[in-house]
Amino acid sequence: MDLVRAIRRRILCGILLSAWVLLPATGWGASLEPLPAPRAQKPAQTELGRHLFFDPRMSGDGGISCATCHQPARGWGDGQSLSTGYPGSKYFRNAQTLLNAAYNKRVFWDGRLSGADLPTLVRDHLTEAHFMLVDGRLFPERLKQVPAYVKMFKEAYGGEPSFGGSLKAISAFLHTITSRNVPFDAYLKGDKKALSAEAQKGLALFRGKAGCAGCHNGALLSDGGFHALGVPENEQIFKDPLRHITFRRFNKVIGVPNFMNLRADPGLYVVTKEERDRGKFRTPTLREVARTAPYMHNGALATLEDVVAFYNKGGGSGPNKSPKLKPLGLDAGEQKALVEFMKSLSGEAVSAKEPKIPDYELRKLGDN
Repeated sequence: MDLVRAIRRRILCGILLSAWVLLPATGWGASLEPLPAPRAQKPAQTELGRHLFFDPRMSGDGGISCATCHQPARGWGDGQSLSTGYPGSKYFRNAQTLLNAAYNKRVFWDGRLSGADLPTLVRDHLTEAHFMLVDGRLFPERLKQVPAYVKMFKEAYGGEPSFGGSLKAISAFLHTITSRNVPFDAYLKGDKKALSAEAQKGLALFRGKAGCAGCHNGALLSDGGFHALGVPENEQIFKDPLRHITFRRFNKVIGVPNFMNLRADPGLYVVTKEERDRGKFRTPTLREVARTAPYMHNGALATLEDVVAFYNKGGGSGPNKSPKLKPLGLDAGEQKALVEFMKSLSGEAVSAKEPKIPDYELRKLGDN
């Protein structure tokens, strides 16, 4: 009888754990969901977008492409704490992954643009002074001198190379950069062998003792909100003149008061100008997180182990720190299990073959 009762208890625990994962939890918890299938795109448009994504003609000086900071082999980021920026400058934030970017509610660490309008996001990256610094009237004229592009635009949009068409094509390509065959998604859909016992232990911690699901929930494993965590400042922003110039210029242009004396990234404050938002940053997705080191808005934490240790001690210090952050009391084994679960949020490597960039060619006057 004892053996029968033990088996029944084990079955019941398994049922309860499954329900706990699939249904909204109490307290900090919320539902965790598989990523929906990506929206279908027209092949001619995504193929054009793939070419433009890798083409340095899309930058002001023709020296960098979108792929310079968003490299497929580095989780569609650049693997650096702080991104490089337009040639001759350096940037002051971490380059976020483009994996699953089509699902974001808000974009950029400070949330200054809506994720529902990908063409505007692409336009901002192309024309922003410290990203690619290209004039929307210039690069279409470059593309018109490339017969291969003239043909591709005709097939994709029925016209000649244009600024708007380029934004749409790159956006269509972004829709293809999505997670594939993720163990956690398979687990949520009923394959209980998709996660190791260690990862399942980590999932229970994620939903319970560690409280991660309070902010990392839904299909994207992000609440889309903004929180101040007390992440330590990356001192390179203030020690490296090229980064500090970029930091000051950005905050001046966006209208941040007293920008000359800033010694910390104001985060969401640059959008709202509300003191309660100073130091808050957008909750990033945890999908593919094992591929996207280093972490946080300024790349201050190098590994997933560092991230778990940071939260375990209750985060850092600073203005408007979230009241949700408190010491977690996780032992070494629990921290290891939590990292193992986060690794299960990455699926097959999402790659894109770098195309051979077509050459300029002489065209006769009157050519279509």
